[in-house]
Amino acid sequence: MQEIYLEVTKRLVQINTIKIQPSNPFTWASGWKAPIYCDNRKILSYPDARTFVCKQFVKLIREKYPQAEVIAGVATGAIAHGMLVAQELGLPFIYVRSKPKDHGLENLIEGDLKVGQKVVVIEDLVSTGVSSLKASEAISNFGGDVLGMLAIFTYNFPVAKENFEKAGIELTTLSRYKTLLEVALESGEIKESQIESLNQWRKDPANWGK
Repeated sequence: MQEIYLEVTKRLVQINTIKIQPSNPFTWASGWKAPIYCDNRKILSYPDARTFVCKQFVKLIREKYPQAEVIAGVATGAIAHGMLVAQELGLPFIYVRSKPKDHGLENLIEGDLKVGQKVVVIEDLVSTGVSSLKASEAISNFGGDVLGMLAIFTYNFPVAKENFEKAGIELTTLSRYKTLLEVALESGEIKESQIESLNQWRKDPANWGK
């Protein structure tokens, strides 16, 4: 996977999907201060990167989950990526809302999912893993069999690892925080002196910068 981590990370950085600003941190919606911001929706605007990410997902699914019957995208960031993967594999596609819509059929899962069908979930970004795992839980509660989850990028927070282990869901990503730091250091985007602070953020993001 190391080669995939490296190639995908370089592509994400090249199109400014991921930005690192340790000296001028971002503020997330949670209120956390963060030296990094990731917006994988940008990938959709770059055909080469979009196609490459799709092909890596497809390759992983064929290798790890050849029995997959349905591809699910987590709303909203992974809907388009999941649809591209499903199209490439010739499989049905569904997506999972963050909450049921407040009108009509009040669906939480959009599309046709049959009880017992084997599902691979596509996510664009994993931070704590809470919202991602809620989508998997919704599929399981409906009667689907979640084989695993694939994501474009993870911050590698310890809490995310714990959450996925508790849920019994295997997470595989195309890029990760550790590789991002390696690429950013090599390109000169960050300095060696900033690595310790960036590693501390990953270990304890809620209290970093206080």
